[in-house]
This record gives sequence, C-alpha cells and structure tokens, in this order.
Amino acid sequence: MKIIISPAKSLDFESKVPTSLHTLPRFLEQSEKLNKKLKTLSKNKLSDLMKISDELASLNYGRNQTWRTPFTTENSKQAIYAFTGAVFQGIDVNSLSQEKIPLLQKNLRILSGLYGLLKPLDLIQPYRLEMGTRLKVGKSENLYKFWDDTVANTLNEELADGELLVNLASTEYFKVIPKKILKVPMVTPVFKDFKNGQYKIVMTYAKKARGLMVRYILDHNVKTIEELKGFNVDTYRFSEEMSSGNNLVFTR
Repeated sequence: MKIIISPAKSLDFESKVPTSLHTLPRFLEQSEKLNKKLKTLSKNKLSDLMKISDELASLNYGRNQTWRTPFTTENSKQAIYAFTGAVFQGIDVNSLSQEKIPLLQKNLRILSGLYGLLKPLDLIQPYRLEMGTRLKVGKSENLYKFWDDTVANTLNEELADGELLVNLASTEYFKVIPKKILKVPMVTPVFKDFKNGQYKIVMTYAKKARGLMVRYILDHNVKTIEELKGFNVDTYRFSEEMSSGNNLVFTR
C-alpha cells in the first residue's frame, strides 16, 4: 500500500530528530531550477505571488536565498520531522516506534511544490511553495506544468501491480497526479463531521483525520480496502451509505 499526503506550511527546523537515517529527494535537480527562479523574486513579488503577508514574504525571501545543495544533516532535516501541520500532528511520528520507520519510509509519499515527491526520510530545507502557485519557470506556466507527469510516473514505478494507492492529499496537490496515468486502484478517504444538522467536511478536522489514518495504516499494517474501512480513530466510523466508488466516507 502506498499513501500520498500534502506537505505543511508550518515547519520545525529546531527540534532534534531521533534518528540519523536519511535519504535525498529524488528530484533535487528540478528543485534547484525552481529555487533559482525563486531567488530572483523580491519580497514584494513573493508577497503578491503567494498572497502572503510582508512578514511571511520576508521570511521566505531569506529561505530562498540560503537554500543550497548539497543537502546534509547539518543544513537540512528529514521531511517527516520538519513538517508540523495538522496532518503531521495526526501521524505523530515522534511517538511512532523506530521499528515502524522503515514501513513509513516504504509506504508514505509527500507531494511538494518544490520537491515534487518526497519520502519521509528525505532531507529538505525550509521553503514555502504551494503546488497551486502560478510560478512560471522556463516554458512552464505553473507548477503543474513544471512537474507534468513526473510525479505520477514515479509513483507508477514504485507501485507493484494491484497495490492499493490511498489518496490523503488535498485537491490542490493531487491535481499534479493525472489519474488516467495511474496503473493501480486508488481510494480517497473523506472525513465528515456532523455540524448544523448535516454532515460536512470541516477542513481543520479533516486534515488531522488524514494524519490519523496514516498512523492507523502503519499501526495496523493495513493492506486492503476492507481493512481500511476499519478505521475507527477519534470517533470516526466508516459510512457505507455515504460512500460511493473510490470515495470512502468516514463520519462522526
């Protein structure tokens, strides 16, 4: 089973990592091209492009200027320990037993505007570049065009025939993977909360639930759709009635 998730804007490059194990991003050459473009953008242009505050633009301008290769454990950090958003809070890698780290590395992939596709132990440096950013690089009008079929083809290389792909990424990031290219079955878990008389997706809760499902898959060594339906964390339960096709709906 392979699982794909989105990255997070919030980062932690201060805390120590409990492992020395690390790998390098597969597409560092492409990342360097993107960073070269980002380095040419002023703070004001970053603010306009990314629709962020002057303070965040200043922070990320500095990040762009100091980003450099080669990546080492001195100037970089493993992705799964660097991202700290709601999804990653749900995964809670710091409480994951070290015996599970190889399984995490094998099964989980993180989509990224700057790095394309990351393994959990891939080293990264601080950045902000959402997949939906309309950054023009060469002949590519945006990041979807820049990455083209690269991410989907790489996933296909890694997936065994018939292996299940679990999509826990946001719509913005999943758009970088043309579904027609994928060679394996895919399911997309959807998390809904009962609010104001109806079930709806509450994004804050849904992001956390995506991480909780990643952790559930790891803890229970889930390999099939039926086993996935057994997810019952944080009072979520599978809803046969609300599910259809590739969408598995979990409610609470």
